[in-house]
Amino acid sequence: MIWRILLSACLLTALPVTRPSAEPLSIKRQQELAYLVRQDCGSCHGMTLKGGLGSALLPENLKDSEAEILAGIILDGIPETPMPPWRGLLKENEAMWIAKALKKGLPK
Repeated sequence: MIWRILLSACLLTALPVTRPSAEPLSIKRQQELAYLVRQDCGSCHGMTLKGGLGSALLPENLKDSEAEILAGIILDGIPETPMPPWRGLLKENEAMWIAKALKKGLPK
């Protein structure tokens, strides 16, 4: 229930990614991003992404969320919550890749 409230708040405050880079990500970079999600995001969202301090990041939990909104949350965080902004560490196309990967199921 709390994740729905947080997600609703995010949808109202997050700015979607408006112009993702057309530059494709290498397989190596995709693997690095998947590792980052499991290690860094997993510290709050659970190591299996089933939830913890943060909400679950499984496809069934994100099916109604637009990838652009999720990428905006990844880049800009959620004010007044533990969700930090990653804009200084991730490019827009990387945040979009993460959002789409979470919606499909993060690769192993």
